[in-house]
Amino acid sequence: MLYIVGLGLGDEKDITLRGLEAVQSSSKLYVEAYTSLLSFGLSSDGLSRLEKLYGKPVTVADREMVEERADEILSEASESNVSFLVVGDPFGATTHTDLVVRAKQLGLEVKVIHNASVMNAIGVCGLQLYRYGETVSIPFFTETWRPDSFYEKIKRNRELGLHTLCLLDIRVKEPSLESLCRGRKCYEPPKYMTVHIMINQLLEVEALPYCEKSKCVGIARLGNEDQLIASGSMTDLLNVDFGAPLHCLVIVGETHPCGRGDARVLQSQMTKKFTNFNPTNVMTAI
Repeated sequence: MLYIVGLGLGDEKDITLRGLEAVQSSSKLYVEAYTSLLSFGLSSDGLSRLEKLYGKPVTVADREMVEERADEILSEASESNVSFLVVGDPFGATTHTDLVVRAKQLGLEVKVIHNASVMNAIGVCGLQLYRYGETVSIPFFTETWRPDSFYEKIKRNRELGLHTLCLLDIRVKEPSLESLCRGRKCYEPPKYMTVHIMINQLLEVEALPYCEKSKCVGIARLGNEDQLIASGSMTDLLNVDFGAPLHCLVIVGETHPCGRGDARVLQSQMTKKFTNFNPTNVMTAI
């Protein structure tokens, strides 16, 4: 049996009871660690917290293992229960869908246990979920690679008056281009895109469907005790210290007066927790 278990967005306590039962019945546990991260990241202390709760060791599954050596996981699942743990919801990334498809093709029994993800938790910012258009992923720009495939999607959403949820790139255990050219993998330090980096990148793209005055909502550490939500223009958000990762951003579409009121109230409640946060530009643009 292969269990695909969503862990939610916060810490080890966000797993569901059904997910915990699956984990306790499994002989091998893997935690996927490259499409998203829990609040404690990949620290040894973080893993020990998972292992303490589950009562058994947890193996970190990086991109290389999941995409190139998934057969090892599936082989184990053919002989005993294996739980593959995913931050957020199991189907929040195409890699996890591929793992389920491959398991089904091998005749393995698969059970998926859902949990909260950024796709529904983003409602905490006060913008109504049914007014979101297509979600986009924003990668890090490099000197030689500056993709703009997200542009058309944002443009379509703007034309329809829909909000755009932008998921920001994270790079964990990624080989450097130089090492790949030499045929020997050497991994770069972990890197997490911030709201500031993303906004600066967005404003580099020509013929934009938005500008520095466009209304946005920046979110940091969604689902955690110290989550931070700030709204304003792109320029306003460049002056907000969002702190540690993970970050995401919403480009606001058309809003209903009731929705604007909901957003202000919810964001007001979310920012009261932060003693070192300057809310000067918060809740002014929605």
